Amino acid sequence: MKTLLVPVLGHDGLRAIVDTACLAGQRFDSIIEACSFRHALADYLRGNAAGNLPWHFEEQVRASDLARAEDLARKQVFAHAMETRGMREEAAPGLGVCFRWRAEPLCGDHVLGQQARLFSATVIGQPESTGASPEMATFETLLFESGRPVLIAPPAAPASLGESILIAWNGSTETARTIAFAEPFLRRARRIWVLAIEGSSVPGPSAQELAEALNRAGIAAEARTLTSSRFSSGEVFLAEAQALSSDLLIKGAYTQSRLRQMFFGGATSHILRHAKLPVLMAH
Repeated sequence: MKTLLVPVLGHDGLRAIVDTACLAGQRFDSIIEACSFRHALADYLRGNAAGNLPWHFEEQVRASDLARAEDLARKQVFAHAMETRGMREEAAPGLGVCFRWRAEPLCGDHVLGQQARLFSATVIGQPESTGASPEMATFETLLFESGRPVLIAPPAAPASLGESILIAWNGSTETARTIAFAEPFLRRARRIWVLAIEGSSVPGPSAQELAEALNRAGIAAEARTLTSSRFSSGEVFLAEAQALSSDLLIKGAYTQSRLRQMFFGGATSHILRHAKLPVLMAH
């Protein structure tokens, strides 16, 4: 986790995002790179005639005086937030945790998803998860197009990150991949729980088998399997994370299809709406 990307869309939730990025950066001596990010018109018109927009539309928006003033304001707010947390602006590589600002803004979800491929993870706020919101579209683009994990900041700034980790295990490829991305966190954690819920897993290894595999790799982990209940798996994972005082939840995203989760719900959707702790997700 040596390089973290923070797209700055506005001031809402920025404190929690910055605090989450700083906690991760301090843990790994990371370079935290922020940029001004704005949704392209196509992000709002996805599925309509957005592909027929004049090619120069976004260039005109990017070059406007208003957009430049907004980018400068975002830079100043972000830099002030970092400096108040003791973060310094990058002077030279290899000198510990620091931040820098990308001079050129990023416009559009797909551009952001492409740039995110260059970083260990992207740190974002909790997306608005009702309907086809632009925030949810951005989150899903990062998941499916960056090939990298997404670190989701909770609504309130966390006090710690990665000391006590809960792995929401369901036996899936998506969660196994997320665990692989999370190895830097796992190797520095004080305590790791692997939690599975009966009836909420796909065919695959058990929680005990995963914990044993982590232990063989030098990562101390404990397994726990709960019986099914009237609560959804997402509710149980979050309740257990709170009961165990976890400060990071590791969860593979969308083991069920996004369409199914949109209509019937699922652990990913519930966690995105209700998590009060940082969540590391990948697909």
